[in-house]
Amino acid sequence: MKKNNAKKLPPIRELFSNLQALCRRMGLDELKMLRWQNFLLLICAGCINAVGVTMFLAPVNLYDSGMSGTAMLLWQATPPQYTLSLFLVILNVPLFLFGLKKQGWCFTVYSIWAVLVYSAASFVITNILPVDVSAASPFAGQDLLLCAIFGGLVSGAGSGLTIRLGGAIDGMEVLGVTFAKGLGLTVGTFVMIYNVILYLFIGVIFQSWILPLYSILTYFVGNKTIDFIVEGLDKAKSVMIVTAREAEICQALSEEFGRGITQISARGYFSGAEKCVIYFVVNRFQIPRVKHLVTTIDPAAFITVTEISDVMGTSIKQK
Repeated sequence: MKKNNAKKLPPIRELFSNLQALCRRMGLDELKMLRWQNFLLLICAGCINAVGVTMFLAPVNLYDSGMSGTAMLLWQATPPQYTLSLFLVILNVPLFLFGLKKQGWCFTVYSIWAVLVYSAASFVITNILPVDVSAASPFAGQDLLLCAIFGGLVSGAGSGLTIRLGGAIDGMEVLGVTFAKGLGLTVGTFVMIYNVILYLFIGVIFQSWILPLYSILTYFVGNKTIDFIVEGLDKAKSVMIVTAREAEICQALSEEFGRGITQISARGYFSGAEKCVIYFVVNRFQIPRVKHLVTTIDPAAFITVTEISDVMGTSIKQK
């Protein structure tokens, strides 16, 4: 009998490979970019988000932002049979489907999967696990400050991980991308306006501004956590140097950092003198060395430093 030496794929990879083949046959070629590892990591992201919301925020009536915060409000304002999990799905999934054309299949599939995991994990925590989250946080009790800070931190970590994996866990971002430009707003401003209206509405309903104010703190902490998860602590910086001694400075920067450098020809407006603008990307810890090196060669150099939200490609010097 002939032995089959073909390497067999693990069950989850084999299933995923079959699904990708099916998508190709259906003409959904974009879905072949989906990665099964991302689906596993999104399970972690959804569970993290659920812990932040159900174990820190909901027990003390604090609110998350966006559709998640809206779902929490509807959950508390309706009969017990209408669960947080139900509202999370009802509010978020249609928004992701609405944004399918603009955001693409991969983003939509990842996002819906993350929301479903978030919803399921929230249901398990609030209805199945032997932990009481009805009146106080299992970790921070009824301390509103601790619940606001750590609720934002934990839920922000889950949201940030979801974004880093190519999806989103809140459909409000989709509305922002779709409508903000038409209203003359940035996506961030659109989302912020929605959240301010949400917190004002909560304050009017419950005739108290303490919880909405703490919820704003949660929103702030969550946003900062998302930024940290998505962009990292070591953000890139772009340096622009206007100098007449570009050859010496470029050589020194290249030898010091081993990176490629871009030169842009320029002319001074008042002097009419020929100048060179050097564009260089480094991390925040390298900025003092760049400044010292440049000013040592050309004390009259004009230097600007700008934070970069993302970098693609490489500037490593080719050997």
